[in-house]
Amino acid sequence: MTGDQGTVRFERDGSTATITFDRPAARNALTWAMYEELDRLLDRVGHEPGVRVLVLRGAGGHFAAGTDISQFIDFTTAEDGVAYERRLEALLTKLESVPVPTVAAVQGNALGGGLAIAIACDVRVATPDARFGAPIARTVGNCLSMANYARLVASLGAARARTLLLMADFISATEALALGFVTSVIEPSAFDTHLNAVCVSLATHAPITLQVTREAIRRIVARSIDDGDDLTRRAYGSRDFHEGVRAFVEKRLPQWEGR
Repeated sequence: MTGDQGTVRFERDGSTATITFDRPAARNALTWAMYEELDRLLDRVGHEPGVRVLVLRGAGGHFAAGTDISQFIDFTTAEDGVAYERRLEALLTKLESVPVPTVAAVQGNALGGGLAIAIACDVRVATPDARFGAPIARTVGNCLSMANYARLVASLGAARARTLLLMADFISATEALALGFVTSVIEPSAFDTHLNAVCVSLATHAPITLQVTREAIRRIVARSIDDGDDLTRRAYGSRDFHEGVRAFVEKRLPQWEGR
């Protein structure tokens, strides 16, 4: 990992709070420090009087290109993977549980962990260059948490989620709109104006109704999920995972062994 740990910024404009991932040189790939700051800022949202909507976005033309894979070099056992997935899951659950509706403003890449964050938001708006994916079958050889598999299936449907992951595919902004995964695709010149209109609309709605509805949907999606730690251990404990990480850092194709 480079010395650039990135930052996560918090801004407030009236009833709208905005959290921005700011590591543009790495397409906002998320470092441990950025995850920690995001966790802290999500707590802050709940204590900010008058906030009615939370926007998450990225700096420099991308949302977030996932977790910085070079950090996985330090993983030595399957339990490191279990701990990471639990840590990410706790963060996403916190995002789903903030007391105001959340909007993912997606420009450019929303991949891996960035895709998970976008899915955990209530509303997604995008620019035409947005793309969504988790190409881990081609890159690193790890897996998602059970809860993130459930979120993906709930958002895209089982067939499209399966194809996205097995083919290491990407979803374009146009397809995301057709699937109902994003609510609108807006040209960059009008994007912030449209985003503001979405936030103003959400801010006028009954807060308790929004809170109850969001929590009800969260419970439905999570209704029958076990922890899936056996699957996480199988992926993160494999030789393929460590080969995938090394290959990614060394900028070469991985040599999969299936073990």
